[in-house]
Amino acid sequence: MKITDNGPEPNVFDIETATRENANYRTVAWSGKYLQVTLMSIPVGESIGLEVHPETDQFLRLDAGRGRAKMGPSKDELTFQQDVADGWSIQVPAGTWHDVENTGDEPMRLYAVYAPVHHAPGLVQQTADEAKRDEESGADEPPPWSVEPEGGQPEDEHA
Repeated sequence: MKITDNGPEPNVFDIETATRENANYRTVAWSGKYLQVTLMSIPVGESIGLEVHPETDQFLRLDAGRGRAKMGPSKDELTFQQDVADGWSIQVPAGTWHDVENTGDEPMRLYAVYAPVHHAPGLVQQTADEAKRDEESGADEPPPWSVEPEGGQPEDEHA
């Protein structure tokens, strides 16, 4: 299934099929003025990566695989932990450290909705290493037409 991020224009697609077919670490599927949809595929034994978004609420939903969601007030205090599987959703409040590890025996496929926008529109990152390089180089920045918190979008604070 081909996904085209057409920016803050009306858009529809079969999100379950797109999520299950996505083999990239992250594919930005749609970027609106206030929120964004990304598709993710996490290999067996890997995770989305421990992070915090100080100004971004996040909604994640698994469409394939199994994992363990971890959240907490600091990177060393992930007091909330829950096993998750196909059909489960995860809500991450802004400022909450979080990670989702693939604990299954197949790629964990999920989608994420960020509010406000967090990534460059239409960006496709095949691996977590590629995503990290893009973030560090500034290639993965919200578009200028998105509405960001006062002072702009803070950088992720990876562990």
